[in-house]
Amino acid sequence: MRLDKNSLKLYAVTDRKWLKGSSLEEEVEKAVRAGVTMVQLREKHMEFDELVNLAKKIGAVVHRYNVPLIINDDIEAALASGADGVHVGQDDVCASEARQKIGGSMILGVSARSAETALEAERCGADYIGAGAVFSTSTKEDAKVMSFGELKKICDAVSIPVVAIGGIDEDNIMELSGSGIAGAAVVSAIFAQEDVEGSAARLLTLTEKMLGSK
Repeated sequence: MRLDKNSLKLYAVTDRKWLKGSSLEEEVEKAVRAGVTMVQLREKHMEFDELVNLAKKIGAVVHRYNVPLIINDDIEAALASGADGVHVGQDDVCASEARQKIGGSMILGVSARSAETALEAERCGADYIGAGAVFSTSTKEDAKVMSFGELKKICDAVSIPVVAIGGIDEDNIMELSGSGIAGAAVVSAIFAQEDVEGSAARLLTLTEKMLGSK
């Protein structure tokens, strides 16, 4: 499954700590049913075999809705599970090495905090950039907040799409209007909510409104 112009519109990143008695597969299905356009499996403290098995289960769910599955950081798990791609941070593995390992057909996302690092990631084969944190976030408490100006610089610098991440929710997503991003990546704004499906649906409506604003 390849990246298209709408793939990054509403990008859901998982976190099992918010599961309330249901499985991650069930929560992910609620999200994609409501319109989530990409799912990243980000479970940093799992054994390799457990991660691969979970990725296969999540992949089976999201592929029914033609939604790509991205694995956070773990290239080998992405390859072993048949995921559609991998997302790597600047400190995890260089983008060119990641591209070499996954080949040309899988999606490669790379985190960037400046226009320079975003351009380097693009040169090394990234399909999209993850930029943030655009707001303060409880998911990464040490993450420095990126200014709107820096986010816009990143979007203007590269020819590949940029997804914003970090502390995005229903109350602040419209503040990203005019930045040039292709979409918003969210974690707690979907998976920490009592009504996962309703939250995802509202976020999709707001994201489309934000992307249509100049």
